[in-house]
Amino acid sequence: MIPVFTTIETDRIIEMAWEDRTPFEAIKFQFSISEQEVISLMRTELKESSFKRWRKRVQGRAAKHEQKRVFTLGRFKCSRQRAISGNKISKRVQ
Repeated sequence: MIPVFTTIETDRIIEMAWEDRTPFEAIKFQFSISEQEVISLMRTELKESSFKRWRKRVQGRAAKHEQKRVFTLGRFKCSRQRAISGNKISKRVQ
């Protein structure tokens, strides 16, 4: 059973699922939805051809599974991403 999400949350989950670098564990961490539930959500929200293309793309892809990754990115972010404090993004001092 897929949990009920707002349109914005559903769009974000689909966006994260399409991204190559975003593992299913990051989606689970943020939305408390398992890989199987993501697959079910994608099946219901996408056209059949889009769903098949996505499944073919992510099946067996090491980057989509935290355990299979060769590299680690400390809590699902790029190592070059700047720290965020409150609502202001820290800027590099030149």
